[in-house]
Amino acid sequence: MKSTITKIAVAFLAVILVIAIGIHNKGKSRLSPLEIKLPRPMFVGTEKPIRVSNLKKLSTEDRTPFLAPAGTTNVALGKPVTSSDEEPIIGEIEMITDGDKEAADGSYVELGPSLQHVTIDLEGMYEIFAVAIWHYHQQPQVYFDIVVQVADDSDFITNVRTLFNNDTDNSAGLGAGTDMHYVETNQGKLIDAKGVKARYVRLYSNGNNNNDLNHYIEVEVYGKSAE
Repeated sequence: MKSTITKIAVAFLAVILVIAIGIHNKGKSRLSPLEIKLPRPMFVGTEKPIRVSNLKKLSTEDRTPFLAPAGTTNVALGKPVTSSDEEPIIGEIEMITDGDKEAADGSYVELGPSLQHVTIDLEGMYEIFAVAIWHYHQQPQVYFDIVVQVADDSDFITNVRTLFNNDTDNSAGLGAGTDMHYVETNQGKLIDAKGVKARYVRLYSNGNNNNDLNHYIEVEVYGKSAE
């Protein structure tokens, strides 16, 4: 009798294990590479040495595909954008989410000097898996104090979380970051948001290695509705 009970228990545990493995594998199989259409490259490699500390080495290889749940899309496309600089030197704020990622003249927004930020209203709560940024890739440049945050409110008071921060000396006043500086290319900067839930996305920058101005070509936010 005891042997029969033991056999039943073992069989039951085996069934539970098979179900658990199946659920795990099913969850993994539902992930698929994000389809991110890249703009045309404007340069190959660096034209001159860029003397910036904590700088990530420029890679000429294609980026490893980013996996996200099936059905993930760019939920920032066409969404409202506001900025700390209400009157850009070049372009219109709305261009930041218009879908144009090319580096040609007329495709980018130029904000004033020093610390500036832009905020995207996703117009609803979303589960965010990645944020992609194109500041300016006509030539190799490095932008400073890049901080990407999400929040539940437009004033960034409620449930503020930081996704990326390369402000190593806290000059932006948002806390010192440990992420590396990087050279702008047509691949943009892809940030893993790890499924964070939020409505607003805010991006800071504080000039670049060539001048004190701030630029944006496009920002994409990849996610799914959380409502």
